[in-house]
Amino acid sequence: MTRGKTIELFLVNGTAESLITAELSNWNGKAIKILRTEVSNCDRNDIKGVGVYFLICQEEDGADSIYIGEAENVLDRLIQHLRDFQSGKEKYYWNTAVVFVGRDLNKALIRYLENRLVEIAKECGRYSILTKNTYKNTVLKEAQIASMEEFIDNVKILFNTLGYKALVPVPKATDKTIYLFCKGAGGFAKGFVSAGGFTVLQGSTVSDHIVPSLKTQGKSYYKLRNDLEKKGVITDRKFTRDYEFNAPSAASAVVLGHTSNGNVDWKTAEGVKLKDLDL
Repeated sequence: MTRGKTIELFLVNGTAESLITAELSNWNGKAIKILRTEVSNCDRNDIKGVGVYFLICQEEDGADSIYIGEAENVLDRLIQHLRDFQSGKEKYYWNTAVVFVGRDLNKALIRYLENRLVEIAKECGRYSILTKNTYKNTVLKEAQIASMEEFIDNVKILFNTLGYKALVPVPKATDKTIYLFCKGAGGFAKGFVSAGGFTVLQGSTVSDHIVPSLKTQGKSYYKLRNDLEKKGVITDRKFTRDYEFNAPSAASAVVLGHTSNGNVDWKTAEGVKLKDLDL
């Protein structure tokens, strides 16, 4: 049985738009959310510890992406990222870093954590992952692996609590799931209402064209479709895996290639519109 969790959020400077720490009861790890603009002048001892970190980025085309890394002194590594961007060694730009440190972590453990977190984020498919190389063959004792997997479970909880779903798996259908369909413009998709919005299932197809107005009136949906194609979620007009959209209209617009009212365009096999269902 899943039990309740107590999370302590501390707004270090009295505002949510600045440094935040997050801790779970009975866990010696800690999450630290820090803005890019705060890194250079930061002198906190906790962020100088051994840990893993996420850099929250947005690429030039508007696509959301994340870099996942590890360091024996996370603050020094973040400062190095800033220098590498200034010198042109790094091309991506990040606004926020989320750091996870722990009292018992060491180099071998954080290498394991980095690799596992990259694997999980790629499986979830919600962000483009900028990390290129990780240590895939770190040798740990069985007890260490179990401890790090528990650490990862806590990272998932806190990272999601701080507003980032990179480690949240796409929802799965159950025996009670009501399936809905969206057809038109050469596209045919199947999906269901889920906790985060609307999930389109693997194998669904999108339209073979995009109407010009989507680039202007539905600009965010146009970017979203391009982003999904870039990440490989959509390949050759077909969803390669399940994907959760934040709203039914976003899902139907991507499928149809034009702006859409998802409450109307998603229907059951019997033709009942989403807006008429008691969901």
